[in-house]
Amino acid sequence: MNKFKAFRIHFENKKISARFEQLSLDDLGPGEVVVRVQYSDINYKDALAATGAGRILRKYPLVGGIDLAGVVESSSDARFEPGDGVLVTGCGLSETHDGGYAEYARLSADWVIPLPPGLDAKGAMSLGTAGFTAALAINRMERNGQSPDGGPIVVTGATGGVGSLAVDMLAGLGYEVIAVTGKAHSAEYLKSLGAGKVLLRSEIDYGSKPMEAAQFGGAIDTVGGEMLTWLTRTVDFWGNIASVGLAGSAELRTTVMPFILRGVNLLGINSSSTQRAERVRVWERIASDCRPRHLDKIVTRILPFAELPLAFDDYLKGAVTGRTVVKIS
Repeated sequence: MNKFKAFRIHFENKKISARFEQLSLDDLGPGEVVVRVQYSDINYKDALAATGAGRILRKYPLVGGIDLAGVVESSSDARFEPGDGVLVTGCGLSETHDGGYAEYARLSADWVIPLPPGLDAKGAMSLGTAGFTAALAINRMERNGQSPDGGPIVVTGATGGVGSLAVDMLAGLGYEVIAVTGKAHSAEYLKSLGAGKVLLRSEIDYGSKPMEAAQFGGAIDTVGGEMLTWLTRTVDFWGNIASVGLAGSAELRTTVMPFILRGVNLLGINSSSTQRAERVRVWERIASDCRPRHLDKIVTRILPFAELPLAFDDYLKGAVTGRTVVKIS
């Protein structure tokens, strides 16, 4: 195979640097499946990794990009044949293994998920880790008894990729959705996705009691810190809080009172290390009953591969709404 284009992250002179390079398959990590990558995407984690704002990579150099979708080029694993449409999200990509910001990727077969019927490579990367995380959170909550009859679900950081997709998915499943955001100008966007109410962060009275008046049936939280503490105080009996991110803070200052007096459940969501069988089931839901109805509104940018390095700063500034898809080839 000839050389191909890849966006590779290095640690040089005690600093992170990232650039386009020409690689061969021999430069990539091991794996049974070679995929011709058609699309990837940008997640907050990708911006941290590529800029050095966060120490995401555990080894260097690595190709960036935690998500990819494309077509199998070759496989030594009988589960896959050349021409199969596939996707990979998480699984250590751009952390311990070369990721999706390249025209080709070599991957462990256990990480590779067949594209579910009705979902193509572009659609898969319109969702990516963000969509998988949102659907995984909903799946876990419902397995733990959550239902539309239990009251409204609040989604924090609602204009981000996970938040936007969670709002859309929950509304499509019949839940009343309350979206929390710091961006007043995004209220109409969130309502167009299905939010029944938009709550601005500046309007929130976080309170100080171990438990405040119950307001929500459950929550999907991307923020952490004071926001997550407030949710533990305000989610009603037997409600589930899915903790999926720490955009605000990694700290959590709460008491056991909501858990033992209201039976509130705090569910940790790890989308990167989800077991394969669960990963397949969640992607099947994403392509069916959890399928977002407004991807055309959530995907706000489709970038050519060459423009990828210019996009990361907006993520670090919190200036991105929705999802960015990267067209690799």
